[in-house]
Amino acid sequence: MSLLATLGLLSSLAIAQGVQPVSRIVTLAPSLTEAVCALGHCAQVVGTDRHSTWPTPVQALPKVGGLEDAQIERIVTLRPNLVLLGPRSRAGERLQALGVPVMTFDARTHADLKRMLVKLGDTLGEPARATELVARIETELDAAAGRMPAALRGRTVYVEVGAGSSAASEKSFIGETVAKLGLVNVVSGELGLFPKINPEMLLRRPPDLIIGPRATLANVADRPGWSALPAVRQQQLCLLDTERMDLLSRPGPRLGEAAHMLVECLKALPPRESIR
Repeated sequence: MSLLATLGLLSSLAIAQGVQPVSRIVTLAPSLTEAVCALGHCAQVVGTDRHSTWPTPVQALPKVGGLEDAQIERIVTLRPNLVLLGPRSRAGERLQALGVPVMTFDARTHADLKRMLVKLGDTLGEPARATELVARIETELDAAAGRMPAALRGRTVYVEVGAGSSAASEKSFIGETVAKLGLVNVVSGELGLFPKINPEMLLRRPPDLIIGPRATLANVADRPGWSALPAVRQQQLCLLDTERMDLLSRPGPRLGEAAHMLVECLKALPPRESIR
């Protein structure tokens, strides 16, 4: 019998013997790691994907790969009785075949996130805590919206989320966040949630503001035609370091914190009328 088959048999036997399903958790998406910890079960997490960095204690946990390359054997050796997956993970079927309980979540919108937190709260025996967490996120989003200066409301925005001009459309959870702050996304939801954008699209519909990773936008004026964009010409660029970009791009319990971060970044931009 192979090692994986043996480990799978042991896992199945453990489940049959009534081991609590939330006693040893492996998470394969940063937002799921953060959700488990926000629900008070960080101590039960025994392994995470390589990108999980918050809260700080999870950085010391065993890393078991990522979306495309989850390390099945290593996951099973951690003896999890719950593995939490994102929607595009390839690990689910193999883990289930080995007798490892799996739950898959797809949080692409604010509503998806709320449903994920409620379902996860029920699974972890924390329904009240999940309800409180959802309410807190709503309160934080409302508070962030209330802090947006009137001069920023109604401005158009382009939000870049990765290399190759991948953008957050108005239908994505990031798009919903910037809309909550009173901004108008230039990337239509008809293109998908996180489409790759033809640079010419922004030349046809130039945004007042650009938000995205400093790593890819630091030399944005060098992109063909982009030096003429109002946002570039008038220095209306909200450039985020890795930590702040992670905060923005994870559909998890820190959604409200991400909104406040965006407000701070946008408020720090120079006034348009002062740029010559």
